[in-house]
Amino acid sequence: MAEASSVNVGSGCEDKGPEELSQESARPGTIISRVKLFDTMVDTFLQKLVAAGSFQRFTDYYKSFYQLQPEMTQRIHDKFVTQLQTSIQEEISEIKAEGNLEAVLIALDAIVEESKDRKEPAWRPSGIPEKDLRSAMAPYLLQQRGALQRRVQKQEAENRQLADAVLAGRRQLEELQLQAQARQQAWQALHREQKELLAVLKEPE
Repeated sequence: MAEASSVNVGSGCEDKGPEELSQESARPGTIISRVKLFDTMVDTFLQKLVAAGSFQRFTDYYKSFYQLQPEMTQRIHDKFVTQLQTSIQEEISEIKAEGNLEAVLIALDAIVEESKDRKEPAWRPSGIPEKDLRSAMAPYLLQQRGALQRRVQKQEAENRQLADAVLAGRRQLEELQLQAQARQQAWQALHREQKELLAVLKEPE
């Protein structure tokens, strides 16, 4: 029969549907990863798709051709089923890659695993959108406010350092100006003394 010759799908999970895996995940100590559950759902969908397009139904639509070329009809059906499965699997793989779905599902598994040891009750919507929005946004806003406060404090500390450096530069400049004035006054006094000494030496005896 064609069903026996159709291509097998799945990676070892085709004998269990999503319902059976969900029951297993509900058992104590049993953890089914969401990636495996997703792959099993895809495999189950492909199995049901192949069953829906069985060779018997295929020949019902093409009775005349089947009566003339039964072996050719069989090969056409097998190739059609194989290409259909391959096309669907490739599209699903592209969707998983584009949405980084596998990493998201693994991260979700990790979140669920971490939440097992949490004693406080999980968050549930109150039915009041405004209240739920505030409760959801408050931690984020507090975190942002804390980050902004730390940034402001850091900037204020840098500003104080710059202000101290400017004041120190001003004090150093004032000291240099005073030193220059003192040297100028000393040079002027020395120049006057030289002139007075020359005047004394030039006086007639």
